[in-house]
Amino acid sequence: MPRLFHIVPRAQWTDVVDTYRPDSLLIEGFVHCSFADQVAGAADSHYRLVEDLVVVELDPNAIGAEIRVEDSTGSGVSYPHVYGPIPRRAAVAVHALQ
Repeated sequence: MPRLFHIVPRAQWTDVVDTYRPDSLLIEGFVHCSFADQVAGAADSHYRLVEDLVVVELDPNAIGAEIRVEDSTGSGVSYPHVYGPIPRRAAVAVHALQ
């Protein structure tokens, strides 16, 4: 599986010590991610008015939780979802979102 990307406010990612558990994991049961070619569209659709975001690049082999590529909204586009917390060590890079 190719690298996964997760958009998150910088401060929220900076506060992660060992394991990342966003609200979506508790509410929806998974962490929203994107493939590289989906990041810009996801950012534009969901984070247009949010400032100081980063894109965390994740090694799917280091996550240790189930990853499903699925269309959870019926939009016809499938995104990767991580069904469990993400260990900070799975992050291979953190990119500023322009």
